[in-house]
Amino acid sequence: MPDTILAGRPQRVLLLGGTSEIGLAVVEALGLVPESEVILAGRDAERLAAAGSGLPCQVSTVPFDATDTAVHQELVDKLYAEGSVDIVISAAGVLTPQSELEQDVRRAATMIETNFTGHVSTLLAVAGHMRAQGRGTIVVLSSVAAVRPRKANPVYGASKAGLDAFARGLADSLHGSGVRVLLVRPGFVIGRMTEGMPAAPMSTTPAAVGTATALALRGKRDTVWVPAQLAVLATALKYVPRPLWRRVSR
Repeated sequence: MPDTILAGRPQRVLLLGGTSEIGLAVVEALGLVPESEVILAGRDAERLAAAGSGLPCQVSTVPFDATDTAVHQELVDKLYAEGSVDIVISAAGVLTPQSELEQDVRRAATMIETNFTGHVSTLLAVAGHMRAQGRGTIVVLSSVAAVRPRKANPVYGASKAGLDAFARGLADSLHGSGVRVLLVRPGFVIGRMTEGMPAAPMSTTPAAVGTATALALRGKRDTVWVPAQLAVLATALKYVPRPLWRRVSR
């Protein structure tokens, strides 16, 4: 699949979470030819149109709510009926402060549905079609938060840990089918979602995540950390004694 990008052939790309800063940065970094089509899937038609206006290729939009799992299979079936999809970028996500989740537990459920459950239902549908066509690439935006939950945001960490585990399992189930899953694990991303929050060590930007993801797609890696040195830190974090972790994790 990645060699078709290098060859400059038109691609059909689906971005789930069509207004995601990181997702859009990945699309931009792909260097798609003008004949390519990008399908932005999201809830806000006006924001989707604005996001698509800056892309140098054909853009269409479709309604998509990550929490409305009952219609995900139907949505994917319809998109594939209109033509094969080469790349699916699963980028839907929300980051709600833990203090707000504790005041309204329904928002915690919504965050789990958005960050985890909705990815599972849509990507299972996508994987079925890609397996049938014998090719395709799925990009899953995880996070360093998946490595170890922190006391400051256990719900967010749990949602990303679930997504990360699912993506790895999905990749294994698709091995040998011609379908590739690329798992992207950024650190703290300075952008709209984290506005007002103090930056963490090894912070990154949507553009940097996009560049690293596009580069990985042109190779054979199945996981990419952004920045790359975060892989070493993440490994070390697993072995920090729990009492100490409670003190240092924010």
